[in-house]
Order: sequence, then C-alpha cells, then structure tokens
Amino acid sequence: MATPHNITEFFLLGLSQNPQLQRVLFMVFLIIYVVTVCGNMLILVTVTSSPMLASPMYFFLANLSFIDICYSSSLAPKLIADSLYEGRAISYEGCLAQLFGEHFFGGVEIILLTVMAYDRYVAICKPLHYTIIMTRHLCAMLVGVTWVGGFLHSLVQLLLVLQLPFCGPNIINHFVCDLYPLLELACTNTYVIGLLVVANSGVICLLNFLMLAASYMVILCSLRAHSAEGRRKALSTCGAHFTVVALFFVPCIFTYMRPSSTLSIDKSMAVFYGILTPMLNPLIYTLRNEEVKNAMRKLFT
Repeated sequence: MATPHNITEFFLLGLSQNPQLQRVLFMVFLIIYVVTVCGNMLILVTVTSSPMLASPMYFFLANLSFIDICYSSSLAPKLIADSLYEGRAISYEGCLAQLFGEHFFGGVEIILLTVMAYDRYVAICKPLHYTIIMTRHLCAMLVGVTWVGGFLHSLVQLLLVLQLPFCGPNIINHFVCDLYPLLELACTNTYVIGLLVVANSGVICLLNFLMLAASYMVILCSLRAHSAEGRRKALSTCGAHFTVVALFFVPCIFTYMRPSSTLSIDKSMAVFYGILTPMLNPLIYTLRNEEVKNAMRKLFT
C-alpha cells in the first residue's frame, strides 16, 4: 500500500531555465527524437521484411530497435514539451508512470544487450552448433525473459518510491522523474532505500557489463583460430555491439552505483543514455553492417 502524502504534483526544473536556451533545446531534442524513431523504425521494418536478415542476431536487433523507440518515448516527449513552457508540472501519478516506464524499458535493454552478447559468443565460438543452440524457440524465450526481467526491475523501483512520504518541497532538480531526485524530496530517512536502489539498479548494470566484457574477452581469444576474413567480420559485428554497450552501460553505472545523491552531471548522463544512445544505435549497427545496408537498398528499390 502506498504511503500517505500531501503532494499531488511535482515541478521539474529541466535542463535550463533560460528561455532562449530552452528554445534551442526544444529544436535539438525534437530533431533527435524524430531521428531516433525514424532510424529505429527503419531497422525494424528492414529486418522484419527482409529474408536476408532472418538470423537470430537480426531478430534481437529488431527487438532492440523497438525497445529504443519505447525507451526514448518514455523520456523525450516530456522533455521536448517542457522546453516550451515555464511551468513543468507533472502529477504524482504521472511521475510514477514515467519512473516505471523509463526503468522498465531501460531494464529490458540491459538484459537484451546481454542476450545479444551471448548470441555473438555462440556464433563465433561455437559456429557448428549455432543453428542447433539458437533456435527460434530459444530466441523467443530469451526475448520474453528480457521483458519479464525489465518489468520486475521496474516494479521494485516503483514499490520503493511508493513507500516514501512526500510532504514538501516538490521541486525536482532534473528533467525526468528518477529515483535519486525523488529520494531527496522524501521527508524520511532514505539511507536503506538508497542502498536498495544501488542493489537493484547499479549492481545489475555492473554485473551485466562485467558479463559482457568477459564474453568479449573470450570471443577475442577465440578469434585467433579464425581466418582473416572471419576475424574482420566478427570484429566488425562485435565492435558495433560493444560500442552500444559502452555508451549505455558506462553512464548507467556512474549514475546508479554510487550512494543516494544527485550531481549536476546526472542530467547530462540521463540525456546520454536515455536520449542520445537510442538515436545512435541504428547508426552504429547500419554503418558497420553490409547486410543491413544491402537489405535497406533492396527495400527502397
């Protein structure tokens, strides 16, 4: 049951209070959001409509594009709209919905990136058994696990916030409702809840990142037995994936692995992993992947 509180809405300070800079931010983030949606939608349509891209790797890539659209949409529209107005109010219920959405899709993406690394490990280290191991049934099950895992992660975050009493002030020094800014507004001791946030967000990010790094170390060691062409193709694919991993995980680890506190750089970190990374993912995967580029050309010819 939620703890009683006398706050019905919060006010987000956003990225800037300068009206001229707000107009610039509005245009910048509107363009980024449009590019994000269009780029990821293009990959989604290309993969689902092209028989050339029927392998598990592209199945996971299509799911990543869909998640990036959802993840960006949980943050960017509110940020864009708030850049036009002085008052940036968000209801208590809307704040909780945004918190749940961003951690839900962020959690799904974290687990999916780990699944994609496992797919590359099997493809490179066990190529003869790849089709036997990575069956359609297993791929669908792994994607289902990512959604369930993201839901459970976000549900824990939401339940932690629901226990907090808010009795004023109600000004959030951020452009999004997130855990650490909300913990600062709670009129109770949040030390234990802060540790739980580190356990549920920071440790999950760190463990997944370490597993990913370990898998790539194994892949790099195994590449010595491959031909020069095989090494080139594997490094191209894995390089694109590890770039995405680094762009997403490093800011997340920085934000959630430390004790409960808010820093001025947190807004920049949130923009990076929540707004920029979903836009960059399609560019990273398509610019380094000839199969995707060829499928796109055929789609438009």
